[in-house]
Order: sequence, then C-alpha cells, then structure tokens
Amino acid sequence: MPIVEHQGKTFPVNDEGFLTDMEMWGPEWVDHVRLQEDIDEITEDHRAVIDMLREYYRENGLAPMVRILSRVTGFKLKYIYELFPSGPGKGACKMAGLPKPEGCV
Repeated sequence: MPIVEHQGKTFPVNDEGFLTDMEMWGPEWVDHVRLQEDIDEITEDHRAVIDMLREYYRENGLAPMVRILSRVTGFKLKYIYELFPSGPGKGACKMAGLPKPEGCV
C-alpha cells in the first residue's frame, strides 16, 4: 500500500492517492491535496463542500451525486469545478478524505 508523507504526517493511500483510512483525515491531508490540485488557498467555499461531503458520507456511506452536492451547498456545478479543478469526485472527495466514488473515472 502506498504511503504519502506531508507536514510530518504519514497517510496510507490507494493507488490513486485516496486515503484508505478516513480517520487519518485532517488539515495536513487537506493541504497535501490542495498542493496536488494546484489550489492556492482553501476558502470557506472549499470548506463548505468538504464538510458537506464528509457529513453526507457519514450518514449514507457513499458520496452524494453532484446534483445533491450542488443543491445542498448552493454552488453551481461549474463553480464546484472552479474550486476543485479535477472535479467533485476526484478532487473534492479526495480532499474530504472519502474513498473514490463509484463510477468516477
């Protein structure tokens, strides 16, 4: 299993770089993914998406469809892609510490 080291922490990840243990998620992980995504800084809008994804996953055991993500956050899908350049599945879910969503290419 691959390991990522960032800011003095070690994170077990799968071959695509998603955390394999959601309990390892924290600010260091968010910063690691931010750098991978080439995001200058994490804004309150980023945090709103991350928080919604984590809460939805805790309650439902899977990531929400993008329509639900958009509706709950109030952000248009285009804006979510601006926040997370690789998209809500790869970028946002990875940053939120979730497994890669089913059907995500």
